[in-house]
Amino acid sequence: MNVKKFCLLLHEAQVGKNDKTWFPRWIRRYASMFETSQGKLVVTEANVIRFLQTLRDHGTPAWQRLQAARAVECYRDLVLKTQQPAFHDIRKTLSRLADRERDKDQPSGISQREVARIGQIDPREPPIVQQMRRELRLRRKAMETEKAYVGWVRRFMKHCGSEELQQFGEPQIRSFLTKQAVEGNVAASTQDQAKSALLFLYQSVFGRELAFLDVTRANKPARLPVVLSRAEIGLLMPEFSSVRKLMFEILYGAGLRHAECRRFRVKDACFDEGHIVVRNGKGDKDRITVLPERCRDTLRAQIETVRRQHQRDLDAGFGAVYLPHALERKYANAKYEFGWQWVFPSHQMSKDPRSGAIRRHHVGEDFFANYFKAAVDRVGIVKNAVPHSLRHSFATHLLEDGADIRTVQELLGHKDVQTTMIYTHVMNRPGIAVKSPVDAI
Repeated sequence: MNVKKFCLLLHEAQVGKNDKTWFPRWIRRYASMFETSQGKLVVTEANVIRFLQTLRDHGTPAWQRLQAARAVECYRDLVLKTQQPAFHDIRKTLSRLADRERDKDQPSGISQREVARIGQIDPREPPIVQQMRRELRLRRKAMETEKAYVGWVRRFMKHCGSEELQQFGEPQIRSFLTKQAVEGNVAASTQDQAKSALLFLYQSVFGRELAFLDVTRANKPARLPVVLSRAEIGLLMPEFSSVRKLMFEILYGAGLRHAECRRFRVKDACFDEGHIVVRNGKGDKDRITVLPERCRDTLRAQIETVRRQHQRDLDAGFGAVYLPHALERKYANAKYEFGWQWVFPSHQMSKDPRSGAIRRHHVGEDFFANYFKAAVDRVGIVKNAVPHSLRHSFATHLLEDGADIRTVQELLGHKDVQTTMIYTHVMNRPGIAVKSPVDAI
């Protein structure tokens, strides 16, 4: 049966995890309509259009019909190994229909300009959560911040036993935060995040000033960063290849945070000047850091790969990328420009959780992090190393080589030099090393 063959080929194909889950389901539905008695599945333009019309008549939204069309196209490529029929016009039409349906789903009373700024908000969520999301987006908070803050608000609702949080105040907040420290045994940073979320809710959403919160604090012990030695870096590097190896070299060689590496855009690689511009880093700050000589040729090759992928997306009726803040509204065509594309794009299209637009985002957190963890285990490193450890190693090794601490502070984007000073505690300084008394016996 051709559907079984498709599932086997799809498992090895360069498609996203979501596509591998849903494409076989769409192909089975297509096969239920057009499979012949000999088990042969015929793909023609007329059959595809009829299939999509049937889905429409059953109330399937346009974005799902677009996914179904992509599934049939993928079947055509993998099993039939042909370029006919063409799907360009079908995808383009369905993409436009999906945009229109997305606009209709916006709640009434909200202007198109505000819709463009805040994106989609699920009307089924509690009104306070909707207000929270709207205010966070108007203040240009990151998606990770929105998820975390909304999560704490939901926990606070459960703690209070009500969605009407306006009626509560300092006593309930104090009780909730103290419970996190005492019963939840959370870290100090976690408690601080919960406090920030509730302060944002009451001060920015409700417009209320809160009095002093006398909260039982979670313990905040001093922690040293996990730093990999040069020998351990040498052991790890051969474990990586292709795109992940390039990400490894940029994380360690330029001191980028993991999220900054994933959000690296083509236009921010400055080969002539020999630096990388980090945009919208932690605290929404920009900075400049070094572009390692070692990875320049590989980075150029990756950018060329992105160029070809971007052209294929444009030909397919896609090619738009997320733009920060109000740039997408101010410069309507900028989202299609090559310079704004991600250096490390995802293998699949996905639905933007805020705008609802179908586009290619950058690789997810697990793409590098899970592989990094497996590589650390394979080479036998027992340190609790994560991708951020490469940034710690970058700073520590620069200081060991005699770099000025102010320079390292600028490269890392630290606001206070005291933050950078932490690396002086983990430096290998043989010139002032103390000899253990046991070695004298």
